[in-house]
Amino acid sequence: MANVITRNIPNTITSCNLFCGCIASYMAFHSKYELALLFIVLGATFDFFDGMTARLLHVSSPIGKELDSLADDITFGLAPAAIAFSLFKEVHYPDFLQPLSGIMPYTAFLIAVFSALRLAKFNLDERQTSSFIGMPTPANALFWGSLTVGAHSFLVSDHFNALYLFILVVVMSLLLVAELPMFSLKFKDLSWGHNKISYIFLIVSIPLLIIFQLSGFAAVIVWYIILSLLTYKK
Repeated sequence: MANVITRNIPNTITSCNLFCGCIASYMAFHSKYELALLFIVLGATFDFFDGMTARLLHVSSPIGKELDSLADDITFGLAPAAIAFSLFKEVHYPDFLQPLSGIMPYTAFLIAVFSALRLAKFNLDERQTSSFIGMPTPANALFWGSLTVGAHSFLVSDHFNALYLFILVVVMSLLLVAELPMFSLKFKDLSWGHNKISYIFLIVSIPLLIIFQLSGFAAVIVWYIILSLLTYKK
């Protein structure tokens, strides 16, 4: 009996991630962005612990891997897509975009599609054991949630419009599947030499969080992308 319970602990945690993703998506579709962000963060927390638990209990399984990808595409793919979808309903549309105002919100679901592609690539790509190729889906989800909550008044003002939002959707979607190495924050030790990039990232991230507050997480993700580009080696 104990073995049955033990084997199912990681999958239960993964299911909690999926549950949070469903709630986050619902909240996003109803423009309750703060709650959507909260459940994305909760989902990310469960996502962190399911893999760790599986390794600690030595109960990794093929079904767990498939379930994890499914949960991640809901929490970190559909939920941010739903945030962008609702945001498209609120943003300013210039006169030349007015005829497309009923269609453009659906382009937000490119985020969910490219998130699924990114997760499928990750499952098959043996290069991503200690770093990433393309932006991780949790980072993308955190970007959309943090940006929308922290900078909502700007995003729905005349200074921003649907065209800019569409460009942002496309750029962030492409970054998910780009052949761009992005560093991981996994520390092998605490030395500066082995972790220089991670330390630089963390040092700059702290003032960004202080200055931009809720939208600071979006700023940190942008900084993560920039630093990955600056340190990229072909």
